[in-house]
Amino acid sequence: MTGSTNTIRVVIPLSIRKRNGRPKILPPEDHCAREGRTQDPHVLRAIARAWKWRRQLESGAMSTIQDIAVAENVSDRFIGRMIRLAYLAPSVLEALVIARRPLAIAINDLMAVAELPWDEQMQRVFG
Repeated sequence: MTGSTNTIRVVIPLSIRKRNGRPKILPPEDHCAREGRTQDPHVLRAIARAWKWRRQLESGAMSTIQDIAVAENVSDRFIGRMIRLAYLAPSVLEALVIARRPLAIAINDLMAVAELPWDEQMQRVFG
């Protein structure tokens, strides 16, 4: 320090991006590369809901997708699209849920990928 100033200035290069209409402060890019990016919580929640609905159907707690839609107060089309996430390949689920790898595609595209053979899914999801 020089002179009579006792001030220390710290500069952290942050960026602000809007996500879902709200601003989100992001750390510097090199920090993300070192620390590893984490999974979007919306993806994790969607997978959890899909598995919950799958278990309800398999256990007999709910008999149809329509029953789930009424209980969740959403459309049966929404349930039909989202439940596909419960049928992703085990390797894709492990990478998303346990390793928290970020998606290379949008969540809507992830639902379509669930219809592909398991050996093709990993390449499509993570690029």
